[in-house]
Amino acid sequence: MIAYLVVFGASALTSFAATPLVRRIAVRMGAIYQPNDRTVHAVPTPTVGGAGLFLGLLVGLAVSRSLPFFDAMNAASAEPLGALLACTAILGLGVVDDLRGISALTKLTGQIFCAGILVLAGVQLQYFVLPGNPYTVVSLGADLAVPFTVLWVVLIVNAVNLVDGLDGLAAGMVAIATGTFFVYMVSSGSLFGTASAAALLSCIAAGVCIGFLPWNFHPAKIFMGDSGAMLLGMLVAVATISGVGRNPFPPSPGDLAVIAIPLLVPLLVLAVPFLDVVLAIARRARRNVGLGQADKEHIHHRLMDIGHSHRQAVLLMYLWSGLIAASALAVGLIDGRLAAGLVSLAAGLLFLATALPRLVDRRRHQAGTDPTT
Repeated sequence: MIAYLVVFGASALTSFAATPLVRRIAVRMGAIYQPNDRTVHAVPTPTVGGAGLFLGLLVGLAVSRSLPFFDAMNAASAEPLGALLACTAILGLGVVDDLRGISALTKLTGQIFCAGILVLAGVQLQYFVLPGNPYTVVSLGADLAVPFTVLWVVLIVNAVNLVDGLDGLAAGMVAIATGTFFVYMVSSGSLFGTASAAALLSCIAAGVCIGFLPWNFHPAKIFMGDSGAMLLGMLVAVATISGVGRNPFPPSPGDLAVIAIPLLVPLLVLAVPFLDVVLAIARRARRNVGLGQADKEHIHHRLMDIGHSHRQAVLLMYLWSGLIAASALAVGLIDGRLAAGLVSLAAGLLFLATALPRLVDRRRHQAGTDPTT
């Protein structure tokens, strides 16, 4: 466990220290994001912050190779190397998009290419588990593993990319997602004897996000850009493939919590961006516009429309994602009825906090139109 904390600290510190340097370079290169009518930002801001995140990833992987705890994993698994190669490629794709702009089709083609690098490195979604009594392990086989892996990578990369609309939003939500996945693996007892590539990559992803957030939280001094959002999406995709689809575990028959949670954790903690993706696709299909056409109707934009400030909208998104993540963990870690009660209470309070500005405005409007006042 200490080894993971060392890697986390190294990744976070590197990301924190490297980001100001990346910002200076971006300013000199003219890599400045200009405000427009589709954004909520009013000030030109340097972009390509993904380079700082990538440096944190590099240092995290380098530190892990210097720690004896990870020796067996590094000798037996190509997943960290595959992740590094795929992340390098998708960073390059994102940098080009940040600097020059590329079409949605070109970006999608590049994402598929980067997913192909993972496949060639042996990082493939080889099976998944269907809950039941008894549970069913579905083996994808060689023919289906490749398309399912590519689909999973592209889906998560774009989910993270689309949610990157407010300062600190994507970095915070990825930190919650990967941190939750890491905590689940620790609590399940899988980390006390041997190292895990899924845990390592989750740890590094959470670390680089935490290090980047001080520079990216509102008002942001630098944007992560597509380079950073797609890089983080790739890290989440690789970690979940490694932890869910590659490492079989022998749970007791009928133990739904043990079986379902490894699959549910990465899905549930990304529920908010997944929902945002679905709504965005439906919205653009209804209007007959391209999927790459940006708008200001994402969930975080709607939170601001009902009266929340920029920071409040981001913090509410954090809280909703954290609640969903905690719910997934609570199912397997504490009594089911207690978990349901706590989650329901927290959800009720969060709903009130989310709707509070609109409720206050409605009350004020009613008070202003009341003839007795």
